[in-house]
Parts: sequence; structure tokens; C-alpha cells
Amino acid sequence: MTAKTNRSKADKDPAGWMPSAETCTYLVDWTATKLCWNLSTEKTKQMALLELAEPCADSAVEYEAAS
Repeated sequence: MTAKTNRSKADKDPAGWMPSAETCTYLVDWTATKLCWNLSTEKTKQMALLELAEPCADSAVEYEAAS
């Protein structure tokens, strides 16, 4: 990720910002991070994430819980 791209992303979640390429990879990584650290997600953002992930049906989220 370039510095310019990172600045445009800021602290937005997938409902507020998506990369122009490799969307499924970004969504899988974002979801794995949330699950790893047992972080909550607001219901509206969760619904937006599920909608964005529809084309990624063959993607699997793998993670280990942080200790």
C-alpha cells in the first residue's frame, strides 16, 4: 500500500473504503484481524461487509485468536 493510498484510507473500515484491486483479499484480511483480536463490529457495518463480500464466496477466513 502506498503512502497516498494509506492516507486516503485513514481509519475507515471496508464499509467506508475499499482498495481498487484485490477486494476479496482485503476483506478476508480485515475480517481475520477482527476475529483474531475479538473486536466487535456495528450491525450496519457488518451488513455492509457481508454485501461487499458476496463476490468472494470462494474465499476462506483463517485466523488464530490472539492471546
